[in-house]
Amino acid sequence: MGPRDHPSPPVARVAVLIPALNEERSLPLVLRDLPRDLITQILVVDNGSDDRTAEVARAGGACAVVEPRRGYGSACLRGLAELGRWPGGPPEVVVFLDADYSDHPEQLPALVGPILGGSHDLVLGSRLSGRRERGAMPPQSVWGNRLACALMRLLFGARYTDLGPFRAIRWDALERLGMRDRDYGWTIEMQIKAARIGLRVTEVPVSYRRRVGTSKISGTVRGTVLAGSKILLTIARYALEPRVPASRPAADLQDAAAR
Repeated sequence: MGPRDHPSPPVARVAVLIPALNEERSLPLVLRDLPRDLITQILVVDNGSDDRTAEVARAGGACAVVEPRRGYGSACLRGLAELGRWPGGPPEVVVFLDADYSDHPEQLPALVGPILGGSHDLVLGSRLSGRRERGAMPPQSVWGNRLACALMRLLFGARYTDLGPFRAIRWDALERLGMRDRDYGWTIEMQIKAARIGLRVTEVPVSYRRRVGTSKISGTVRGTVLAGSKILLTIARYALEPRVPASRPAADLQDAAAR
């Protein structure tokens, strides 16, 4: 047998966490394109779907749990609680990836590379710096992201270009953030807190395409308004706080998911 018959194991424990709500059509494509040689765990959090999302997740080689409380942050918190209880302990790196196949899972090595190399704690996939398929991001999403990033630069000195969901972070850095948001504010909460506590953050350009199906956020007026309002309120709330709370122990990731 040659070396291709025995792929080298990952140099670190890398988990992929995929929140999913009614994504039975797109999820198999996401799972198919993930570079399995770099990943030790794949966890899909079914956020109260009424289709076969959990079933196709397991059929695609992922573990699946159900978080009935709707909300992107709720799904992420439940997933982190599950990973914290994983046999052998939590992973060293967590990659967050959407289930709608708008991101390119095969670009995962670009996100985890700076973390595995020891130079960064958090790596953000920037859709606005990468190649976007025409129509993949509606105008309100593009301008909303630019506005949020401009406000974070003004208020927190953070130089971001996007709030994209495709991102990777060290587990110990994630614990220090004390994540709490249960819905649309999850990504911006992470970026604001990362800036305020001095995590080593970088962005890498990622490609972005039209998602499979209709977006629950930018695809509806209600979703767009709710997401935009929550993002602006989150920025305002942290701008008025004197400082980010002190770091919390690993058990608190499980406590946060239970609240």
